[in-house]
Amino acid sequence: MANWQDPQTTGVNTTTATVGVPRAARDAGLRSYMLSVYNYMASGVLLTGIIALLFAPYAGQVLVGANGGLSGLGWIVTLSPLAIVFAMSFGMNRMSTGTLQLLFWAFAGLMGLSMSTLFLAYTGVSIAQTFFATAAAYTGLSLYGYTTKRDLSGLGTFLIMGVVGLLVAMLINLFLQSSAMALAISAIGVLLFAGLTAYDTQRIKSLYFYVQGTDMVGKTVIMGALQLYLDFINMFQFLLSFMGQRR
Repeated sequence: MANWQDPQTTGVNTTTATVGVPRAARDAGLRSYMLSVYNYMASGVLLTGIIALLFAPYAGQVLVGANGGLSGLGWIVTLSPLAIVFAMSFGMNRMSTGTLQLLFWAFAGLMGLSMSTLFLAYTGVSIAQTFFATAAAYTGLSLYGYTTKRDLSGLGTFLIMGVVGLLVAMLINLFLQSSAMALAISAIGVLLFAGLTAYDTQRIKSLYFYVQGTDMVGKTVIMGALQLYLDFINMFQFLLSFMGQRR
């Protein structure tokens, strides 16, 4: 994603962001800020889940083509969320908070349509079990990222490089069609996004001290929720492919 979380790109004076602000006020502001991030993220996941569940009976007819692959509409639904992520990431500074909010909800809704196809490949029970397992693990990892005093910035570089390598492996396996490689990719994917959950939580928390008191707060709340949403959804999908029961 774009460097929206780099304080140097926000136009905020990082040397004076917290000067003169009482500690109690900073702590209360941070709690409110992180609660807003989590509320948006959880609401986005909930919207995605509801739409996926409601649209699942029609996914095979609308999103899947005659050859078993994605239909034209299926490709549009699948690629549109990626386009929205890039638009939000690179256009954050030019967009208003309201525009980012609308794009976030549109993204979550389109992800619901796209993920409705999971019900064609996996049983409803295994999807539910994987979701709750992901939610439990995610909560613990994000809590660790929020509370730990350890600097996770070095870990983030390694994890991002790992995600790039994972994408390359997934492209290679499109041609190899190796089940063993697919299993390894799923296992590594779970671990990478588990680490990113803790890393991104700490980074979003740290960013608050640079944007507090500015008009960037609302924007960074939305972008932070988007990042945590992506961590959750990716971890869920990799875990589902690793332990989900296929139809």
